[in-house]
Amino acid sequence: MSTVSVVTLAKGRPAHLANVLRGLERQTQKPAEFIVAVMQDGLYDLPQASFPVRQIRVPGEALPLAAARNRGVALATGDDVVFLDVDCIPAPDLVADYAAGLATLDGLLMGEVLHLPERATLGDWTYDDLASVAEKHSDRRGPPASGLEICHDYRCFWSLNFAIRRATFLATGGFDERYTGYGGEDTDFGKLLDQRGLPIAWMKGGLAYHQYHPHHMPPVHHLDSVVRNAELFEAKWGYRTMGHWLHAFRVMGLIDDTPDRPIRILRRPDAGDLALTGQQGHQPYNNSASVIRAIEAREQAQEEVRETVQEPVPA
Repeated sequence: MSTVSVVTLAKGRPAHLANVLRGLERQTQKPAEFIVAVMQDGLYDLPQASFPVRQIRVPGEALPLAAARNRGVALATGDDVVFLDVDCIPAPDLVADYAAGLATLDGLLMGEVLHLPERATLGDWTYDDLASVAEKHSDRRGPPASGLEICHDYRCFWSLNFAIRRATFLATGGFDERYTGYGGEDTDFGKLLDQRGLPIAWMKGGLAYHQYHPHHMPPVHHLDSVVRNAELFEAKWGYRTMGHWLHAFRVMGLIDDTPDRPIRILRRPDAGDLALTGQQGHQPYNNSASVIRAIEAREQAQEEVRETVQEPVPA
């Protein structure tokens, strides 16, 4: 049986991190270790676990997500590495599922993700509690009926919950640490795997429950880093990534992303933008598509009003 290291990137959200550790304690196959890449000054106060828990500081004013993942793998001892975001609670079979999947495919595996509303993890939750309220994201495709299914578009890679053999990760050189802040580093890594001929696959199992936290989608609160990282991706690969977010920003009047020119930020997000894009406590998730539809419907209605006003009055 292969050994599995679990790596989580964390900044703030101590209650979320405690739930990740609680989920790892309930695994049918315990991890060899739990490595927390800490992107803040202070370490976390975590309870004792039945497996080694290591916290490592990863400095950087902006979110150093790429560097934190690389640092976690560099210190890992397991044959396989599972990456879980700090807001993801692993289902009991997650570690065992990934170990079995990576034994059959040398590539990157993406497990299932279900989303929880705000109150789901209050108190001493059970997995039955989580399953009863969890929802699938409407904009993300579901897992295959069984086993693994190869994704032939590297853009499907979602870094929320994934696993890869440690040796394979190290052979790629890891994530490009020039990406800082939110957005783009995972798509860049997916592109790298595609260029190397390494498969990316969805899998049945490897389930994680995504915990609620206040968020904006599209991520207007990360406007600067999304723009910067989209331009870095373009300089590296010849075209921009995060096109759905850039489209949303453009529709909202935040940016000018005319092709073959640098992206210009036209204005800062205001209270209306934050209200429009913000996730509410009763929502297990929010998405860019619904926001774009709302904006386009509003603009259509305004255009119809303008056309009505401009119609000539009959003599």
